[in-house]
Amino acid sequence: MELTKERIFSGMKLNGIMMLVFNFLLLIAVVALIVFGANKLGANPNSVLGIVCIVLAIIGFIKHMIFWLGFMRIEPNEARVLVFFGKYRGTVKEDGYYWVNPFFAKKPLTLRARNLDAEPIKVNDKKGNPIMIGQVLVWRVVDTYKASFDIDSSATINAAVPNKVGDKMKSYEQFVKVQSDAALRYVAGMYAYDNMENEDEKLTLRSGGEEINEILEKQLNERLAIAGIEVMEARVNYLAYAPEIAAVMLRRQQAEAIIAAREKIVEGAVGMVKNALNKLSDERIIELDDEKKAAMVSNLLVILCGDERATPIVNTGTLYN
Repeated sequence: MELTKERIFSGMKLNGIMMLVFNFLLLIAVVALIVFGANKLGANPNSVLGIVCIVLAIIGFIKHMIFWLGFMRIEPNEARVLVFFGKYRGTVKEDGYYWVNPFFAKKPLTLRARNLDAEPIKVNDKKGNPIMIGQVLVWRVVDTYKASFDIDSSATINAAVPNKVGDKMKSYEQFVKVQSDAALRYVAGMYAYDNMENEDEKLTLRSGGEEINEILEKQLNERLAIAGIEVMEARVNYLAYAPEIAAVMLRRQQAEAIIAAREKIVEGAVGMVKNALNKLSDERIIELDDEKKAAMVSNLLVILCGDERATPIVNTGTLYN
């Protein structure tokens, strides 16, 4: 049998309203005993019945005060982990108002889905380029035993996630922050930011999209399973080059865009020149020798591929002068 496993509490769990009424009735009985015992002792200081009534009233009042510790209120999607002198007795997940053994330690846990919008961190991608990457994830506690007892808050202190003075963050919440940071660094180091050199990169951080998110979610679930936490959704919500190389990479991207545009322009210009020469030849508009064809091709390519608008020069003579 697995020792570290959540189980639903099956011990004594009474209706809280009924116990509240009983506790007030107990208080009334205590007051009545005190009054009755005081009257008996007033009439006879050695009255055994009066002493017994006072003793019973004191015991009843102590029980009355202890009973107040047994009440607990559970809202929807909340739970209480019950521990009896260091021993795990079970988890109560059913919402309502209850009374249990007052000596139970009742650890509150929320089972609601929560967001973690992590600040972008600086990491190195597969090619060693420093990048800034951030993530947002939706997570929740699914195993209250693991979330309460399988991780220690003293083991989750990390310089990457500083604690503020007076911060009462639970250990599993801190665990989520640290492990989400580690998983994001791991995934970012597996892939390049972008395919900048026409390499055979099937998947990059910039183009991966949903596939990168699925890999990140899988990594997070593997790391957080030990704490009884399920990641419902994880997404990369910020991706950019680090400031120290952002300007250089921008110029590189611009240069690659210009080269790609030039290749397209040259490809189109060559096609247009070819069509023009074929049209002139097929329709026998003019006969050009190789020298004139070369000059025509040169002039058309200059016009079509140039950055600035060409200024035509009209030849008023013949074709050969």
